[in-house]
Amino acid sequence: MDTDVVIVGAGIVGLASAYKLAEAGRSVLLVDRKGFAEETSRGNAGAFAFSDILPLATKDMWRKLPRWLADPLGPLTVRPEYLPQIMPWLVRFWRAGWPDRVDAAIRAQGALMRVARTEMDSLVVSAGIGSMVRSDGVLELYESEGELRRSWHEIDAKTREGIEVRVVRGEVLAALQPGLDPRFVVGTFVPKWQTVSDPYDFALAIGKAATDRGVTFRKAEVKALRPLGDGAFIDFADGTSLKAGKVVVASGAWSRALTAPLGDLIPLDTERGYNTTLPPGAFDLRRQLVFPGHGFVVTPLSNGVRIGGAVELGGLSLPPNFKRSEAMLKKAAMFMPGLKTAGGRQWMGFRPSLPDSLPVIGRSRPSPHILYAFGHGHLGLTQSAGTGKLIAELVTGAAPSLDLAPFSPQRF
Repeated sequence: MDTDVVIVGAGIVGLASAYKLAEAGRSVLLVDRKGFAEETSRGNAGAFAFSDILPLATKDMWRKLPRWLADPLGPLTVRPEYLPQIMPWLVRFWRAGWPDRVDAAIRAQGALMRVARTEMDSLVVSAGIGSMVRSDGVLELYESEGELRRSWHEIDAKTREGIEVRVVRGEVLAALQPGLDPRFVVGTFVPKWQTVSDPYDFALAIGKAATDRGVTFRKAEVKALRPLGDGAFIDFADGTSLKAGKVVVASGAWSRALTAPLGDLIPLDTERGYNTTLPPGAFDLRRQLVFPGHGFVVTPLSNGVRIGGAVELGGLSLPPNFKRSEAMLKKAAMFMPGLKTAGGRQWMGFRPSLPDSLPVIGRSRPSPHILYAFGHGHLGLTQSAGTGKLIAELVTGAAPSLDLAPFSPQRF
């Protein structure tokens, strides 16, 4: 073999997997066409969302959907030209919202989140990057008591999983975040929620910690994978190839191009997320804020205030529609009077999403030596270290930290 383990994709999941494999004593080569964290991991909302255990396709989402879809700049939209291509995914998404599927997804996501929290805590300590993590909690804001009641099933599901959620009003709400528009009369506060100082810097720090432990990097585009009896061939765009004992596909939204030719027809698609990062001092932001009725979040970062979120189903090829960023920024200015909206930087990223909101973590159909670690949707940063631990267990033959059946690449 030319190398022991090759990870295709140097986003946050690939970087954390490389770190965990190096920690387990394996020799690792990271391959990416651009570099460390140059795609989706560069500009996300920067949260460890360990309490986000509900799938996207919940009853509350379906109630909001008609209103959201009626607004082309709203929290969820489908680009008309992409509708024929996304339709099979949408059918699976609809099925994922049935009560039996939702309950199973919550249990699976809860189990993965417990591993993810433990492994992220371990990674942060061992890599010496604790100063990059903030533990300020998150505040979800509602415009009426009725809106809160309609979200109570989500709060109840989190409580059953042992997640602390506090309902806050009046002076308590105002103290958690001064300067909000008075339309927000009630909120929920999750005190153990964490954010990072900047997701790109955090990913680079993990990459440096991994390379300090012997992980190597090659800038190259992978065109195809070919199973080999005791490993796999990797074919590169420049015409070269190498043999590896194990290959991990962690290419996020671009993973399907490598997995479909292997016979694993995984319904991976892309949620395009938009944001604007305002300069430092744009608002006295005490912690991350979530506006669930409007589908966006506001995050305090070391380099400013990031306002973003929402979902646009439009694939990988269509040009960005930055009017979506502008619409969120306009709402944020209404919700946070005094927000300074000048000087912002716009960004769009591709979330690798599966209809049931669970990632793919497991072995490929044709070969036990080709493994998958993608499809984390909004939760790539959150679940990166946990996924890395599970991949390291699969590579080394250790007993898995949880039942991987709900995350099987063959579940579809």
